[in-house]
Amino acid sequence: MNSEETVELAVVARRAGVRIELVRRYLEFGLIEPRPEPGEAPRYDPRSAARVARAERLRRDLGLNYAGAVLVCELLDRIGELEARRR
Repeated sequence: MNSEETVELAVVARRAGVRIELVRRYLEFGLIEPRPEPGEAPRYDPRSAARVARAERLRRDLGLNYAGAVLVCELLDRIGELEARRR
């Protein structure tokens, strides 16, 4: 997969297994961000789907609210970065 590849919001939702409205909700909370594409609808990093799916699992399985699920995802990402740097 090309690192410059981007996908539409509907593709993020389909890959994450959720409705578009839910992806928009996570977008409001800053879990994912659009990549600017002049003159086109916003597009997203393909990895956004995995972030949304993870947040939704946390929300569903642990009973977290949206803000809590986003915070946990950010913390897990940071832990992963620190562990990768330590190696």
